[in-house]
Formats: sequence, structure tokens, C-alpha cells
Amino acid sequence: MAVSTRRQLSLRPSPFVATMLLVLALFVVALLRSGSMSITGQALLTGLIAGGVYSLLAMGLSLIFGVLDIVNFAHGSFLAIGLFVTYEVVHQTGANPYVALPVAIVVLFVLGALLQLLVLNRTMGSSLESQLLITLGLSLLISNALLLFFGGDPLSANLHNDPGVHIFGAVANLSRVIAFVGALVLALLLYVLLEKTSFGRAIRAVAANRQGAGLVGIDVRMIYAVTFGLGTACAGAAGMFIAPFTTITPTAGDQFNILAFVVVVMGGLGNIMGALVSGLIVGLVEQLGGVAIAGQSPLLSVFILFLLILLIRPQGIFGAKSS
Repeated sequence: MAVSTRRQLSLRPSPFVATMLLVLALFVVALLRSGSMSITGQALLTGLIAGGVYSLLAMGLSLIFGVLDIVNFAHGSFLAIGLFVTYEVVHQTGANPYVALPVAIVVLFVLGALLQLLVLNRTMGSSLESQLLITLGLSLLISNALLLFFGGDPLSANLHNDPGVHIFGAVANLSRVIAFVGALVLALLLYVLLEKTSFGRAIRAVAANRQGAGLVGIDVRMIYAVTFGLGTACAGAAGMFIAPFTTITPTAGDQFNILAFVVVVMGGLGNIMGALVSGLIVGLVEQLGGVAIAGQSPLLSVFILFLLILLIRPQGIFGAKSS
């Protein structure tokens, strides 16, 4: 499965347009149900902000699958590590939570690269079931290790001052706006790394044909380790960005793990820009669905859309058809 970047921007427009029409219809239903443009606008803003974080998280997961062909069930647990790294930095130094961003990125990158070299590299080329069991085991190991070291009590790494920011009549806390902007900036930097640098070309070469890449002198083993590290670093950064407004627990990454898989499959497996766009769509559908289908979980509308896409276009909105 190759990682695609530039190609997905010249996609067939119909699947994306059809999906956006569904989102527009959901917006209209939410507006009619709430009877208030302010409530619906608030849901729209909140959805975009949440979608930015989903995009960053899912891009890391999609990168890992696209290059290593591994379905990483431990991805949400790496996000949880990012949460606790942020908590420790704030708790030990009293600093602003955003000081922990480079720390979270470096820690998760190194951890991911080491796990790939020492554990997952042994499973390369083995059955899908073996890889699934190993990543699931890693997820359980990480969650229980966090529980052992930090306990089960909810923790926090809140900003000392988190004012509301008014945007087109809606209001969002400053921490959420920073999370949205920061996640999109890192997502675009990842795209630039993959698309515009020689190292990114090496990653895409390995994703397209690992044997051919090895024959022309590319260190495939190193590319695997760095790619997995980049994917886990995305999860760590996402964890840091949501730490100021999220309850920090050892299992905090579980729900994000599910949503990341939904985003990746909707966007097309291994499609980096597809994950970016689909993350924003999922965030919008989640929040608008919460208004349109009052009294139900906001995730209900997300899974309805997910099932529709799987039925109509199994390869995802931006995925290429199998030959």
C-alpha cells in the first residue's frame, strides 16, 4: 500500500462532493432542529476545531499503514502518552502546557522508532493477524503501564488563563483554537516533508516498492523506523494539543483511536491528504449530528456516514479503486 500525497488532490470530485453535500444537509437539519443559527454555528466551529486534531492523529496512522502496511491498534495509546508527557512537564515545572510540545514530539518519535526496530520489525512480512495482535498487545501494555505509574485518578494540564475567542458569532476557548491551528500546521509540515524533501521521496519510494527502493540504496529498515516514529510523533503532538481541555487518564486515547481508524478508512487507506480532509469532515459531522439528532451520542452520525461510505465506496472518499 503506497503513501499518496499529491495525487489525492487531483481526485475524482464526485465522492468528495457527495460527502460535502451530506454534511451540508446535516447542517440544514441541525439548523432546523435547533431553530438557532448561533447554536448551529457553535457546533460548526467546535466540529472544525475537533476535526483538526482528528486529522493530525489520523495522518500519523495513515502514514504508518501506507509505508509499513501495519494496522496500528496502539495509536490511541501513543496519544495517551502524549497527554501524560504534557502533564508531567506542567506538573514538574509549572510551565505553560505548550512548552511540552517539542518534548512530546521527541519522546513519541524515539519511542515509536525503537518499538518498530526492536518489536514490530520482526513481524514485517508476517500475517495481518500477527501484527494486529502485537499492536493490540502494545496498546494494553501502554495503558496498564500508565495506570501503574500514574494511577487511575483523572489528571489535568489546564491553562492558567483560557479565555473565550469569538469567531463569527461562535465562541471557542483559546486552548481549542491553538489545538486546531497547531494541528493543521503540523499536518501541513508533514505533507511538505513527504512531498518536497528527498527524505520524503525515499519514504514514498519504500511505500511504493520496498524491494526496488532497497536495490537503489535506500535503507528500508531505517525508513520503517523513522516512518513509525513520525506516525507516533503525530499522536504525541495531538495528545499535547488536547491536554489543556481533556481529562487525562490511561485510557483517554481509546475513543480517539476509534475515530482515527474511521478517518483513515473514510479518507482512503494510506492516503495522507485524504486523512487530513476526512478528519475535518468527521469533526463537523460529529458536532452537527449532536445537534441534529438530539439525545443521542454525537458519534451516531459519524458511524452512519462511515457505514454509508463503506457501502457505496469501500476504498474511501479519496482512495483509488483496486485493479
